[in-house]
Amino acid sequence: MKPIRTAVFPVAGLGTRFLPATKVVPKEMLPIVDKPLIQYAVDEAIEAGIEHMVFVTGRGKDIIEDHFDIAYELQDTMKARGKDLSILHDTRLKPGKSSFTRQQEPLGLGHAIWCARDIVGDDPFAILLPDEFMHGSPGCMKQMVDAYEKLGGNLVCALEIPMEKTSSYGVIDPGKRDGVITEVKGLVEKPAPGTAPSNLILPGRYILQPEVMKILETQEAGAGGEIQLTDAMAQMIGRQAFHGVTFEGRRFDCGSKAGYLEANLALALDREDMRDRVRDMAVSLLNE
Repeated sequence: MKPIRTAVFPVAGLGTRFLPATKVVPKEMLPIVDKPLIQYAVDEAIEAGIEHMVFVTGRGKDIIEDHFDIAYELQDTMKARGKDLSILHDTRLKPGKSSFTRQQEPLGLGHAIWCARDIVGDDPFAILLPDEFMHGSPGCMKQMVDAYEKLGGNLVCALEIPMEKTSSYGVIDPGKRDGVITEVKGLVEKPAPGTAPSNLILPGRYILQPEVMKILETQEAGAGGEIQLTDAMAQMIGRQAFHGVTFEGRRFDCGSKAGYLEANLALALDREDMRDRVRDMAVSLLNE
């Protein structure tokens, strides 16, 4: 069983739900308190032992590459003023441990992952969708890697939501369950209301074998007229082991404005340096 050493971050989306804020700033760079969404996702991957970060970007996303580089002028200025530089430590990836490739057309998540095929090569890899903010200790990907080391094959993060909301997500057709592990018998992308096989959705974390790239190479468009990763994964069920891992933590849908605001509030309340002031602020606003 090969270890998981590479993670793919599909970050080519236009972020239209956050316009005009995302007209020139990628949504992945929007901050949760004081750290951008993409940084949380990368930190999650590093905690899980992943070494190589692959970013599938698009036009106007160069700022993501700059974020994980050295900011010489900033660092020199901070150093001259006696400022603590440790706050920037996690924003610099190790030399040779990051790769950037472009998805030139918005053809879907499956196509974005396929764009990383030559970098991923013949090894299993992880996928993290940054706007699905998974907050827990240990992190979501660490929980999945721990399960992978016991089960092998393919794994997806699984999350229970109200049945009436399943039409917006990829949904698991479940088999046997053993604690947080669920056998995956099938996958359905954005099922019509009332037809979902369960209320277990795919909230944007995956560990997949490299064979999925061969399927994506000839994958036809699915739901929404896009090349869907869920459709490609469904073809691997029965050929290889496939399980869902229920995440023990909190998930924030930062692809929506309400979910993004909720994440900011939740993390601010988690911080000792902010929680009292933020709580008082929230109470004051609610009482107005």
